[in-house]
Amino acid sequence: MNLRKNIQTIAKETLQKESEAVKNVIKYIDGDFEALILAILESKGRLIVTGIGKSAIIANKLVSTFNSTGTPSIFMHAADAIHGDLGMVREDDWVMFVSKSGNTEEVKVLLPLVKRIGAKTIGLVSNPDGYVALHADYVVKALMDKEADPNNLAPTTSTTVHLAMGDAMAISLLYARGFTSEDFAQYHPGGALGKQLYLKVEDIYPKNELPIVDENESIKESIIEISRKRLGVAAIVNKEKKLCGVFTDGDLRRMLQAHDDFSKLKIRDVMTPHPVTIQKGEYALRALNLMREKEINQLIVLEGDKIVGFLHINDLLNEGIV
Repeated sequence: MNLRKNIQTIAKETLQKESEAVKNVIKYIDGDFEALILAILESKGRLIVTGIGKSAIIANKLVSTFNSTGTPSIFMHAADAIHGDLGMVREDDWVMFVSKSGNTEEVKVLLPLVKRIGAKTIGLVSNPDGYVALHADYVVKALMDKEADPNNLAPTTSTTVHLAMGDAMAISLLYARGFTSEDFAQYHPGGALGKQLYLKVEDIYPKNELPIVDENESIKESIIEISRKRLGVAAIVNKEKKLCGVFTDGDLRRMLQAHDDFSKLKIRDVMTPHPVTIQKGEYALRALNLMREKEINQLIVLEGDKIVGFLHINDLLNEGIV
């Protein structure tokens, strides 16, 4: 037996089975699913997600996804719930039971207790004939035929499908409530992801020097100004102090290749006209995308039509945006 080939085959078959299972549940996104999303959206309570075993792990992940996309959510372990944690459930809440069979003892004990409190119940299940599917107020069908393992025992395909349907719920709720990138940033302020969402150009550029050169300035004086400000670039302005060009180290190289004598040249003769700019209120991520699109390393920062600074690719690197 070629063990390496066999491993590759098994891995590919596993992914194929799970991807097909996810594709197959698309047909269960129907009017009942839409009604559930709208009901949760209009609710004043929280979405509590519960389960046991591997389903509890999936429930925990879904809670994180719901919270980060604007749906207040809490995880409640099914076993702990029937030993005291049920006290977290309120009448206005929704409790979603994640369960493959819908017949585990803890879940069967817990569901009627939740309904007695007055909370609405949801079953995220793979068995349409199980206890949860038959007794929950709403059912999200995460149906599948077999697990990916050859013994049809290890929770693999079922947990993948539960996760996918839970994500479908979270993103549907996100769109329904008009959840924006600014809202997302509010819940993700830390790390590189947070900075991509909230950091603006105006938070970065002020620490840089601002070399500005008149278009009629000599090459020598212009290079002196550029060297003094240590950015390797200068904004070129006309007599009205309006931006008309930029001079970079690339322009300098091209000038040296094209001219043996540049003593009589003005900076306007060798600058790059119509430079790429960005407004100070734009997000830093927008600046990064603009630099990538234009294949440049710096942007002139404007406030209206006034030059206020420079933003360099290294600034974004230092902030962890790149």
